[in-house]
Amino acid sequence: MAAGSLHNTGGGVSAVQTTRDFFLCDFFDAAPKGDLASLEHPLFSLSTRPDRRVLSYSHNDTEITITPSVKGRATIHDKDIIIFCTSQLVAALNAGRAVSRRLTLTAHDLLVATNRETSGDAYRRLRDTFERLSGTRITTNIATGDVETTSGFGLIDSWEIVRKTRGGRMISVAVTLSDWLFRAICARSVLTLNRAYFTLRKPLERRIYEVSRKHCGRQGSWIVSIDTLLKKSGSASPRRVFRAMMREMIAADHLPDYHLHEIEGDKIRVSLRDSLIEAGRRSGAGQGPVLPPEALEAARALAPGHDVYALEADWRAFWQRSGRPVLRAPQAAFLGFVKTRLAKG
Repeated sequence: MAAGSLHNTGGGVSAVQTTRDFFLCDFFDAAPKGDLASLEHPLFSLSTRPDRRVLSYSHNDTEITITPSVKGRATIHDKDIIIFCTSQLVAALNAGRAVSRRLTLTAHDLLVATNRETSGDAYRRLRDTFERLSGTRITTNIATGDVETTSGFGLIDSWEIVRKTRGGRMISVAVTLSDWLFRAICARSVLTLNRAYFTLRKPLERRIYEVSRKHCGRQGSWIVSIDTLLKKSGSASPRRVFRAMMREMIAADHLPDYHLHEIEGDKIRVSLRDSLIEAGRRSGAGQGPVLPPEALEAARALAPGHDVYALEADWRAFWQRSGRPVLRAPQAAFLGFVKTRLAKG
């Protein structure tokens, strides 16, 4: 696939052909990004052993079948590769760089960015990760970039070691993402993740953070039943075991950004940590503009596929640079900023 320079045109992304058919990962401080589909739905296994079960999942109008290879289903720790690649491509799009679904990355940079050790064993495990990602097949009707098709694909199409040491350790790797994932990234169907996500070692903790990030986001709280959370997590545990694991997670309170609380009716309340609430309201030393929840919903309607929380953060930074003026209508000011941003592309 030829590379394209992708420019935001307000209603979507258009490609301008370039001569290079690969993208070099070189944004060392790129913010971690997760695609909306895998935050919403359990595409990755939570098992720490080879998971060779075929997963059939249905929720509302979404249907997914995930078929593992002989090496097992791609795990939620394998997803680090997808997050790294997504983060690099989004950073490039934001910078106006040409991108392609074929990426060349440095193995060491990948390991460091995802909080992994850089021992010889780590490089060998990385190879296993690539094999599980390319071997896992997904059939789904999930829409990406406003396109809904029922199709089958791998999480990545292919990978190859581009350079290695004399001892066989990989130095640089080329990864080709699926069209499905690349389309989602170009449509900005992504959310920013807390970097502390990579410090979570328990698979279920990672998955509950992902579900919380997708559904609670930056609103005050979100309530979900144990049954729905069990389904969305992709856990194979019985309900009573899952409930016990959630109670253990609540007591440990390790999740970045969110607190978990068990409430009446066999439900879980996910709520923002106080520090995150203050960060969202504060800009500089003084109190920043407070937006009602409907302001973010209006922004989603104006900018489908964009991370509205990132837009809000950019607006607050702009407000601060402008001298922190008193805003009589913060929502109108924010939506005006969003419209101007979209018009500029």
